[in-house]
Amino acid sequence: MTRLLLTTTLLAALASALLAADPPKAAVTATATATAAPAPAGNGFFFKPGDRIVFLGDSITEQYQYSTYIELYLTTRFPDGKFTFLNAGIGGDTANGGAGRFKTHVLDEKPTAVTINFGMNDGGYGKFNPGANKNFVEKTEAMLKMAKDAGVRVALMSPNAVDRRNKSNGAEYVVTQKQFYAPLKGLAEKYGDAFVDQYAITKAATDRMEEVDPMAKKAVPYPDGFHTAPPGGLLMAHAILTGLHAPAAVSNVTIDLTSNKADATGATVSDLSNDPGGGVSFTRTDAALPLPVQKDWLPMLPYTNELKDLNDYGLAVKGLKDGNYSVSIDGVVVGTFSAKDLASGINLGNIPSGPVFDQANKVFQAIQAKNGLVHQRFRGVVMFQFNAPDWLKDVGETVAARKTAELAKRMEQIDAAQAEVDKLAKPHPRKFEIKPAK
Repeated sequence: MTRLLLTTTLLAALASALLAADPPKAAVTATATATAAPAPAGNGFFFKPGDRIVFLGDSITEQYQYSTYIELYLTTRFPDGKFTFLNAGIGGDTANGGAGRFKTHVLDEKPTAVTINFGMNDGGYGKFNPGANKNFVEKTEAMLKMAKDAGVRVALMSPNAVDRRNKSNGAEYVVTQKQFYAPLKGLAEKYGDAFVDQYAITKAATDRMEEVDPMAKKAVPYPDGFHTAPPGGLLMAHAILTGLHAPAAVSNVTIDLTSNKADATGATVSDLSNDPGGGVSFTRTDAALPLPVQKDWLPMLPYTNELKDLNDYGLAVKGLKDGNYSVSIDGVVVGTFSAKDLASGINLGNIPSGPVFDQANKVFQAIQAKNGLVHQRFRGVVMFQFNAPDWLKDVGETVAARKTAELAKRMEQIDAAQAEVDKLAKPHPRKFEIKPAK
Protein backbone atom coordinates (compact mmCIF):
# COMPACT_ATOMS: atom_id res chain seq x y z
CA MET A 1 0.00 0.00 0.00
CA THR A 2 1.33 3.39 -0.87
CA ARG A 3 2.11 6.12 1.58
CA LEU A 4 0.96 9.68 1.03
CA LEU A 5 3.87 11.88 0.04
CA LEU A 6 3.69 15.46 1.24
CA THR A 7 5.31 18.19 -0.78
CA THR A 8 6.03 21.79 -0.16
CA THR A 9 3.19 22.66 -2.48
CA LEU A 10 0.74 21.92 0.33
CA LEU A 11 2.28 24.48 2.63
CA ALA A 12 2.65 26.88 -0.27
CA ALA A 13 -1.06 26.49 -0.91
CA LEU A 14 -1.80 27.56 2.64
CA ALA A 15 0.29 30.65 2.20
CA SER A 16 -1.51 31.38 -1.04
CA ALA A 17 -4.90 30.74 0.52
CA LEU A 18 -4.26 33.10 3.33
CA LEU A 19 -3.21 35.54 0.93
CA ALA A 20 -41.65 34.62 -19.10
CA ALA A 21 -43.70 37.84 -19.27
CA ASP A 22 -42.66 41.33 -20.23
CA PRO A 23 -40.74 42.80 -17.34
CA PRO A 24 -41.96 46.04 -15.85
CA LYS A 25 -40.22 49.17 -17.00
CA ALA A 26 -39.40 50.43 -13.52
CA ALA A 27 -36.92 48.71 -11.26
CA VAL A 28 -38.49 46.91 -8.33
CA THR A 29 -36.62 45.98 -5.17
CA ALA A 30 -37.50 43.14 -2.86
CA THR A 31 -36.03 40.85 -0.23
CA ALA A 32 -36.48 37.14 0.15
CA THR A 33 -38.98 35.74 2.60
CA ALA A 34 -36.41 33.41 4.25
CA THR A 35 -33.36 34.14 6.32
CA ALA A 36 -29.89 33.02 5.29
CA ALA A 37 -29.32 29.98 7.47
CA PRO A 38 -27.44 26.85 6.41
CA ALA A 39 -29.49 23.89 5.35
CA PRO A 40 -30.45 22.06 8.53
CA ALA A 41 -28.52 18.88 9.27
CA GLY A 42 -31.74 16.97 9.53
CA ASN A 43 -32.66 13.34 8.93
CA GLY A 44 -30.06 12.25 11.45
CA PHE A 45 -26.95 13.58 9.71
CA PHE A 46 -24.02 11.90 11.44
CA PHE A 47 -21.70 14.89 11.78
CA LYS A 48 -22.57 17.70 14.18
CA PRO A 49 -21.31 21.29 14.58
CA GLY A 50 -18.32 21.38 16.89
CA ASP A 51 -17.28 17.81 16.08
CA ARG A 52 -13.69 16.76 16.52
CA ILE A 53 -13.39 14.10 13.82
CA VAL A 54 -10.80 11.37 13.30
CA PHE A 55 -10.68 9.47 10.01
CA LEU A 56 -9.29 6.00 10.76
CA GLY A 57 -8.19 3.53 8.13
CA ASP A 58 -5.48 2.24 5.82
CA SER A 59 -3.66 3.83 2.87
CA ILE A 60 -6.91 4.82 1.16
CA THR A 61 -7.58 7.01 4.20
CA GLU A 62 -3.96 8.18 4.34
CA GLN A 63 -4.30 9.37 0.75
CA TYR A 64 -6.26 12.36 2.11
CA GLN A 65 -8.72 12.29 -0.77
CA TYR A 66 -12.13 11.04 0.34
CA SER A 67 -11.48 12.38 3.83
CA THR A 68 -10.47 15.79 2.48
CA TYR A 69 -13.58 15.96 0.31
CA ILE A 70 -15.77 15.12 3.30
CA GLU A 71 -13.95 17.85 5.22
CA LEU A 72 -14.46 20.25 2.31
CA TYR A 73 -18.18 19.52 2.29
CA LEU A 74 -18.54 20.08 6.02
CA THR A 75 -16.49 23.28 5.97
CA THR A 76 -18.28 24.89 3.04
CA ARG A 77 -21.77 23.70 4.00
CA PHE A 78 -21.42 24.69 7.67
CA PRO A 79 -19.00 27.65 7.74
CA ASP A 80 -19.73 28.24 11.42
CA GLY A 81 -19.43 24.55 12.27
CA LYS A 82 -16.13 24.86 14.18
CA PHE A 83 -15.01 21.38 13.14
CA THR A 84 -11.62 19.83 13.82
CA PHE A 85 -10.31 17.16 11.43
CA LEU A 86 -7.57 14.60 12.08
CA ASN A 87 -6.48 11.70 9.91
CA ALA A 88 -5.15 8.43 11.37
CA GLY A 89 -4.78 6.45 8.15
CA ILE A 90 -1.74 4.17 7.81
CA GLY A 91 -0.82 2.46 4.57
CA GLY A 92 -1.11 -1.34 4.70
CA ASP A 93 -3.09 -1.35 7.94
CA THR A 94 -5.94 -3.68 8.90
CA ALA A 95 -8.66 -3.83 11.53
CA ASN A 96 -6.18 -5.70 13.70
CA GLY A 97 -3.80 -2.75 13.57
CA GLY A 98 -6.63 -0.28 14.02
CA ALA A 99 -7.81 -2.01 17.19
CA GLY A 100 -4.27 -2.13 18.52
CA ARG A 101 -3.75 1.59 18.08
CA PHE A 102 -7.31 2.76 18.70
CA LYS A 103 -6.53 4.24 22.10
CA THR A 104 -3.35 6.09 21.18
CA HIS A 105 -4.31 7.19 17.68
CA VAL A 106 -8.02 7.84 18.17
CA LEU A 107 -9.22 8.09 21.77
CA ASP A 108 -6.18 10.04 23.00
CA GLU A 109 -7.13 12.73 20.46
CA LYS A 110 -10.43 13.23 22.35
CA PRO A 111 -12.69 12.95 19.28
CA THR A 112 -16.45 13.27 19.32
CA ALA A 113 -16.77 11.27 16.09
CA VAL A 114 -14.67 8.73 14.20
CA THR A 115 -15.06 7.09 10.81
CA ILE A 116 -13.68 3.55 10.54
CA ASN A 117 -12.71 2.29 7.10
CA PHE A 118 -10.82 -1.03 7.18
CA GLY A 119 -11.20 -4.22 5.19
CA MET A 120 -9.40 -3.74 1.89
CA ASN A 121 -6.20 -5.38 3.18
CA ASP A 122 -7.97 -7.66 5.66
CA GLY A 123 -9.56 -9.72 2.90
CA GLY A 124 -6.19 -10.64 1.43
CA TYR A 125 -6.99 -9.81 -2.21
CA GLY A 126 -7.89 -13.43 -2.93
CA LYS A 127 -10.52 -16.03 -2.14
CA PHE A 128 -12.64 -15.75 0.99
CA ASN A 129 -10.71 -16.78 4.10
CA PRO A 130 -13.00 -17.64 7.06
CA GLY A 131 -10.21 -17.27 9.60
CA ALA A 132 -9.22 -13.85 8.33
CA ASN A 133 -12.86 -12.81 8.33
CA LYS A 134 -13.33 -13.95 11.93
CA ASN A 135 -10.36 -11.84 13.01
CA PHE A 136 -11.64 -8.85 11.01
CA VAL A 137 -15.04 -9.03 12.68
CA GLU A 138 -13.57 -9.45 16.17
CA LYS A 139 -11.15 -6.55 15.80
CA THR A 140 -13.79 -4.30 14.27
CA GLU A 141 -16.09 -5.07 17.18
CA ALA A 142 -13.26 -4.30 19.61
CA MET A 143 -12.99 -0.80 18.08
CA LEU A 144 -16.74 -0.26 18.28
CA LYS A 145 -16.76 -1.29 21.93
CA MET A 146 -13.86 1.02 22.82
CA ALA A 147 -15.58 3.91 21.07
CA LYS A 148 -18.90 3.24 22.80
CA ASP A 149 -17.23 3.03 26.20
CA ALA A 150 -15.55 6.38 25.51
CA GLY A 151 -18.77 8.02 24.30
CA VAL A 152 -17.47 8.54 20.76
CA ARG A 153 -19.89 8.35 17.82
CA VAL A 154 -18.85 5.96 15.06
CA ALA A 155 -19.55 5.86 11.36
CA LEU A 156 -18.54 2.36 10.26
CA MET A 157 -18.20 1.66 6.58
CA SER A 158 -17.30 -1.15 4.25
CA PRO A 159 -14.44 -0.31 1.87
CA ASN A 160 -14.89 0.65 -1.75
CA ALA A 161 -15.35 -2.17 -4.24
CA VAL A 162 -12.27 -2.90 -6.34
CA ASP A 163 -12.50 -1.98 -10.02
CA ARG A 164 -12.28 -5.16 -12.10
CA ARG A 165 -11.15 -3.14 -15.09
CA ASN A 166 -7.92 -2.08 -13.37
CA LYS A 167 -7.12 -4.96 -11.00
CA SER A 168 -5.75 -8.23 -12.32
CA ASN A 169 -7.68 -10.41 -9.85
CA GLY A 170 -10.52 -7.93 -9.40
CA ALA A 171 -13.19 -10.29 -10.66
CA GLU A 172 -12.35 -12.73 -7.86
CA TYR A 173 -11.71 -10.22 -5.07
CA VAL A 174 -14.81 -8.13 -5.65
CA VAL A 175 -16.86 -11.26 -4.87
CA THR A 176 -14.77 -11.96 -1.77
CA GLN A 177 -15.34 -8.40 -0.60
CA LYS A 178 -19.12 -8.80 -0.53
CA GLN A 179 -18.92 -11.86 1.72
CA PHE A 180 -16.08 -10.47 3.82
CA TYR A 181 -17.84 -7.20 4.69
CA ALA A 182 -21.30 -8.71 5.20
CA PRO A 183 -21.09 -8.77 9.05
CA LEU A 184 -20.38 -5.04 9.34
CA LYS A 185 -23.99 -3.86 9.19
CA GLY A 186 -24.96 -6.15 12.05
CA LEU A 187 -22.01 -4.98 14.14
CA ALA A 188 -23.01 -1.36 13.65
CA GLU A 189 -26.59 -2.11 14.64
CA LYS A 190 -25.39 -3.97 17.74
CA TYR A 191 -23.55 -0.90 19.00
CA GLY A 192 -26.02 1.69 17.72
CA ASP A 193 -23.54 3.09 15.21
CA ALA A 194 -24.04 4.55 11.76
CA PHE A 195 -23.15 2.28 8.85
CA VAL A 196 -22.50 3.00 5.18
CA ASP A 197 -22.33 0.08 2.77
CA GLN A 198 -19.74 1.82 0.67
CA TYR A 199 -18.91 -1.46 -1.06
CA ALA A 200 -22.43 -1.86 -2.45
CA ILE A 201 -22.68 1.78 -3.53
CA THR A 202 -19.32 1.88 -5.29
CA LYS A 203 -19.85 -1.59 -6.78
CA ALA A 204 -23.06 -0.37 -8.43
CA ALA A 205 -21.14 2.60 -9.81
CA THR A 206 -18.26 0.56 -11.21
CA ASP A 207 -20.72 -1.93 -12.70
CA ARG A 208 -22.19 0.98 -14.69
CA MET A 209 -18.71 2.14 -15.66
CA GLU A 210 -17.97 -1.31 -17.06
CA GLU A 211 -20.97 -0.96 -19.34
CA VAL A 212 -20.24 2.50 -20.73
CA ASP A 213 -16.43 2.63 -20.34
CA PRO A 214 -15.20 -0.98 -20.34
CA MET A 215 -11.56 -0.06 -20.99
CA ALA A 216 -11.48 2.57 -18.21
CA LYS A 217 -10.56 5.40 -20.55
CA LYS A 218 -12.82 8.11 -19.11
CA ALA A 219 -14.13 7.15 -15.68
CA VAL A 220 -11.15 5.99 -13.63
CA PRO A 221 -11.84 6.16 -9.88
CA TYR A 222 -9.05 3.77 -8.92
CA PRO A 223 -6.02 3.70 -11.26
CA ASP A 224 -4.67 0.48 -9.68
CA GLY A 225 -8.09 -0.95 -8.95
CA PHE A 226 -8.47 0.17 -5.33
CA HIS A 227 -6.41 3.28 -4.43
CA THR A 228 -8.23 6.46 -5.35
CA ALA A 229 -7.52 9.13 -7.88
CA PRO A 230 -9.52 12.35 -7.33
CA PRO A 231 -12.59 10.90 -9.14
CA GLY A 232 -12.48 7.90 -6.79
CA GLY A 233 -12.13 10.19 -3.80
CA LEU A 234 -15.30 11.95 -4.92
CA LEU A 235 -17.09 8.63 -5.46
CA MET A 236 -16.21 7.55 -1.91
CA ALA A 237 -17.02 10.90 -0.29
CA HIS A 238 -20.37 11.02 -2.08
CA ALA A 239 -21.23 7.49 -0.95
CA ILE A 240 -20.23 8.21 2.65
CA LEU A 241 -21.88 11.62 2.98
CA THR A 242 -25.16 10.61 1.38
CA GLY A 243 -25.10 7.38 3.38
CA LEU A 244 -24.80 9.48 6.53
CA HIS A 245 -27.75 11.66 5.43
CA ALA A 246 -25.87 14.83 4.52
CA PRO A 247 -28.16 17.70 3.46
CA ALA A 248 -28.40 18.04 -0.31
CA ALA A 249 -29.15 21.75 -0.57
CA VAL A 250 -26.61 24.53 -0.33
CA SER A 251 -29.24 27.20 -0.97
CA ASN A 252 -32.01 27.88 -3.45
CA VAL A 253 -33.36 31.14 -4.84
CA THR A 254 -36.50 31.56 -6.94
CA ILE A 255 -37.26 34.84 -8.70
CA ASP A 256 -40.81 35.38 -9.99
CA LEU A 257 -40.86 38.31 -12.41
CA THR A 258 -44.63 38.32 -12.70
CA SER A 259 -45.03 39.11 -9.00
CA ASN A 260 -41.64 40.75 -8.44
CA LYS A 261 -40.94 38.43 -5.56
CA ALA A 262 -37.96 36.42 -4.45
CA ASP A 263 -38.18 33.29 -2.33
CA ALA A 264 -35.04 31.79 -0.85
CA THR A 265 -33.90 28.92 1.31
CA GLY A 266 -30.46 29.18 2.86
CA ALA A 267 -29.96 32.66 1.42
CA THR A 268 -31.33 36.20 1.43
CA VAL A 269 -32.10 38.24 -1.66
CA SER A 270 -32.02 42.03 -1.85
CA ASP A 271 -31.92 44.77 -4.51
CA LEU A 272 -34.15 42.80 -6.88
CA SER A 273 -34.41 44.81 -10.07
CA ASN A 274 -36.24 43.92 -13.29
CA ASP A 275 -34.28 45.17 -16.28
CA PRO A 276 -36.35 46.85 -19.04
CA GLY A 277 -34.10 44.98 -21.49
CA GLY A 278 -35.63 41.69 -20.44
CA GLY A 279 -33.44 40.48 -17.58
CA VAL A 280 -33.18 40.74 -13.84
CA SER A 281 -30.50 41.43 -11.23
CA PHE A 282 -30.30 40.97 -7.49
CA THR A 283 -27.89 40.55 -4.61
CA ARG A 284 -27.71 37.06 -3.16
CA THR A 285 -26.17 36.39 0.23
CA ASP A 286 -25.81 32.68 0.91
CA ALA A 287 -25.33 31.02 4.26
CA ALA A 288 -23.01 28.41 2.77
CA LEU A 289 -20.82 27.71 -0.25
CA PRO A 290 -21.23 24.90 -2.75
CA LEU A 291 -18.48 22.34 -3.19
CA PRO A 292 -15.92 23.60 -5.70
CA VAL A 293 -16.33 20.86 -8.28
CA GLN A 294 -12.89 20.09 -9.68
CA LYS A 295 -12.43 19.45 -13.39
CA ASP A 296 -11.02 16.01 -12.67
CA TRP A 297 -14.20 15.17 -10.77
CA LEU A 298 -16.40 15.74 -13.83
CA PRO A 299 -16.10 12.19 -15.26
CA MET A 300 -17.53 10.87 -12.00
CA LEU A 301 -20.65 13.07 -11.94
CA PRO A 302 -22.80 10.57 -13.90
CA TYR A 303 -22.03 8.01 -11.18
CA THR A 304 -22.69 10.35 -8.24
CA ASN A 305 -26.18 11.50 -9.23
CA GLU A 306 -24.67 14.68 -10.71
CA LEU A 307 -24.26 15.69 -7.03
CA LYS A 308 -27.95 16.61 -6.94
CA ASP A 309 -28.16 14.98 -3.52
CA LEU A 310 -25.09 16.77 -2.16
CA ASN A 311 -24.38 20.06 -3.94
CA ASP A 312 -27.67 21.70 -4.93
CA TYR A 313 -26.95 25.41 -5.41
CA GLY A 314 -30.18 26.35 -7.09
CA LEU A 315 -31.47 29.26 -9.12
CA ALA A 316 -34.88 29.58 -10.77
CA VAL A 317 -36.19 32.60 -12.66
CA LYS A 318 -39.83 32.51 -13.73
CA GLY A 319 -41.49 34.88 -16.19
CA LEU A 320 -38.67 35.41 -18.68
CA LYS A 321 -39.45 35.69 -22.38
CA ASP A 322 -38.43 32.74 -24.52
CA GLY A 323 -34.78 32.69 -25.47
CA ASN A 324 -31.37 32.13 -23.96
CA TYR A 325 -29.97 34.04 -21.01
CA SER A 326 -26.52 34.49 -19.56
CA VAL A 327 -26.10 34.19 -15.81
CA SER A 328 -23.29 36.21 -14.32
CA ILE A 329 -22.02 36.50 -10.76
CA ASP A 330 -20.15 39.68 -9.83
CA GLY A 331 -19.82 40.45 -13.51
CA VAL A 332 -18.44 37.04 -14.52
CA VAL A 333 -20.59 34.92 -16.83
CA VAL A 334 -20.88 31.40 -15.44
CA GLY A 335 -23.28 29.93 -17.97
CA THR A 336 -25.99 30.39 -20.59
CA PHE A 337 -29.39 28.79 -20.13
CA SER A 338 -32.79 28.79 -21.81
CA ALA A 339 -35.75 30.56 -20.28
CA LYS A 340 -37.40 27.16 -19.93
CA ASP A 341 -34.48 25.74 -17.97
CA LEU A 342 -34.28 28.81 -15.77
CA ALA A 343 -37.99 28.58 -15.04
CA SER A 344 -37.57 24.93 -14.02
CA GLY A 345 -34.48 25.71 -11.97
CA ILE A 346 -30.79 25.11 -12.58
CA ASN A 347 -27.98 23.90 -10.35
CA LEU A 348 -25.02 26.27 -10.37
CA GLY A 349 -23.13 24.13 -7.87
CA ASN A 350 -21.31 21.99 -10.43
CA ILE A 351 -19.93 24.86 -12.53
CA PRO A 352 -16.12 24.82 -12.10
CA SER A 353 -15.62 28.55 -12.59
CA GLY A 354 -16.79 31.95 -11.38
CA PRO A 355 -16.46 33.93 -8.14
CA VAL A 356 -18.38 31.47 -5.93
CA PHE A 357 -16.31 28.55 -7.23
CA ASP A 358 -13.11 30.58 -6.79
CA GLN A 359 -13.89 31.29 -3.14
CA ALA A 360 -14.77 27.67 -2.37
CA ASN A 361 -11.66 26.52 -4.24
CA LYS A 362 -9.49 28.69 -2.00
CA VAL A 363 -11.07 26.86 0.93
CA PHE A 364 -10.12 23.57 -0.73
CA GLN A 365 -6.52 24.69 -1.26
CA ALA A 366 -6.23 25.87 2.33
CA ILE A 367 -7.62 22.57 3.63
CA GLN A 368 -5.07 20.65 1.59
CA ALA A 369 -2.27 22.76 2.98
CA LYS A 370 -3.53 22.43 6.55
CA ASN A 371 -3.70 18.68 6.11
CA GLY A 372 0.02 18.72 5.40
CA LEU A 373 0.40 19.85 9.01
CA VAL A 374 -2.04 17.17 10.17
CA HIS A 375 -0.10 14.43 8.40
CA GLN A 376 3.26 15.65 9.67
CA ARG A 377 1.94 15.72 13.22
CA PHE A 378 0.54 12.19 12.91
CA ARG A 379 3.52 10.55 11.21
CA GLY A 380 6.22 12.51 12.98
CA VAL A 381 4.86 12.88 16.50
CA VAL A 382 1.74 10.80 17.21
CA MET A 383 3.32 7.64 15.80
CA PHE A 384 6.72 8.23 17.43
CA GLN A 385 7.54 5.70 20.14
CA PHE A 386 10.55 5.68 22.42
CA ASN A 387 10.86 2.48 24.42
CA ALA A 388 13.53 3.24 26.97
CA PRO A 389 15.18 0.43 28.97
CA ASP A 390 15.19 0.63 32.75
CA TRP A 391 18.56 2.33 32.84
CA LEU A 392 17.22 5.13 30.60
CA LYS A 393 13.94 5.59 32.46
CA ASP A 394 14.69 9.25 33.13
CA VAL A 395 15.36 9.83 29.44
CA GLY A 396 12.10 8.11 28.55
CA GLU A 397 10.20 10.39 30.91
CA THR A 398 11.82 13.43 29.31
CA VAL A 399 10.98 12.21 25.82
CA ALA A 400 7.37 11.54 26.83
CA ALA A 401 7.04 15.05 28.22
CA ARG A 402 8.55 16.54 25.07
CA LYS A 403 6.19 14.48 22.90
CA THR A 404 3.20 15.77 24.84
CA ALA A 405 4.41 19.34 24.44
CA GLU A 406 5.13 18.86 20.74
CA LEU A 407 1.67 17.37 20.12
CA ALA A 408 0.09 20.41 21.74
CA LYS A 409 2.31 22.78 19.77
CA ARG A 410 1.50 21.11 16.46
CA MET A 411 -2.20 21.07 17.33
CA GLU A 412 -2.09 24.82 17.95
CA GLN A 413 -0.67 25.26 14.45
CA ILE A 414 -3.41 23.08 12.99
CA ASP A 415 -6.09 24.97 14.91
CA ALA A 416 -4.72 28.27 13.63
CA ALA A 417 -4.73 26.96 10.06
CA GLN A 418 -8.29 25.70 10.54
CA ALA A 419 -9.36 29.13 11.78
CA GLU A 420 -8.05 30.64 8.55
CA VAL A 421 -9.88 27.98 6.55
CA ASP A 422 -13.09 28.87 8.36
CA LYS A 423 -12.60 32.55 7.52
CA LEU A 424 -12.21 31.71 3.85
CA ALA A 425 -15.46 29.72 3.98
CA LYS A 426 -17.62 32.69 5.01
CA PRO A 427 -19.90 33.53 2.06
CA HIS A 428 -19.97 37.06 0.61
CA PRO A 429 -22.88 38.97 -0.94
CA ARG A 430 -22.83 38.36 -4.69
CA LYS A 431 -24.51 40.32 -7.48
CA PHE A 432 -26.40 38.05 -9.87
CA GLU A 433 -27.44 39.26 -13.32
CA ILE A 434 -29.58 37.36 -15.79
CA LYS A 435 -29.54 38.98 -19.23
CA PRO A 436 -30.57 37.98 -22.75
CA ALA A 437 -27.63 36.19 -24.33
CA LYS A 438 -25.97 38.01 -27.20
